[in-house]
Parts: sequence; C-alpha cells; structure tokens
Amino acid sequence: MVARRKPRRTARKKSFNISAIEAGTALSLMQSTGAATAIDEAMKGNVKGALQTLQSNVQSQKQLITATLAGAFVAKALTKGFGSVQLAKLGPVRIKV
Repeated sequence: MVARRKPRRTARKKSFNISAIEAGTALSLMQSTGAATAIDEAMKGNVKGALQTLQSNVQSQKQLITATLAGAFVAKALTKGFGSVQLAKLGPVRIKV
C-alpha cells in the first residue's frame, strides 16, 4: 500500500500591484470633482446637496477633467510597450507603470 500525499498548498501572494497612472488619474479626478466633500455631505444625509456639489464641480472643472483623462490615455499608450516596470515598493504595495 502506498502512502497518500497531502495536497500541495501554494502560498498566497503577499503583495499587490497598483498602476501609477491609474492611481494618479483617480486621485486627480477625485480632487477635481470634489468627491470628498460630496461623500461627506451624503454621509450626513444630504444626498441632494452631494449631487449638486458634484454637478457644479464637474461643470466648472470640465477642461481640467478632460486634460487629465487625455493625459492618462496618452501615458497608458506610451507605457504599453514597457511591460511592468516597478516604480516603488511600499511594504506589500508595489507601484508599477
């Protein structure tokens, strides 16, 4: 009789990747739209005020938002051929292009 082998267990990956371009774009858009203020208003129960805040900020920052999205598109297109270049590692977080 042959002894049974235990099932092989693979170790979980202890880090995760964040795209620098996508993270920067998201942070810029959140700042341009005033998302933090809108979320704060919504958490206090003023959903109508939160939506009005978002609407007014998006209307007043249209050019900045468009420029941010265009810049992100160009940056992703230019870095597509680089593969996965790691810019920094902060503990379990790896920031890649």
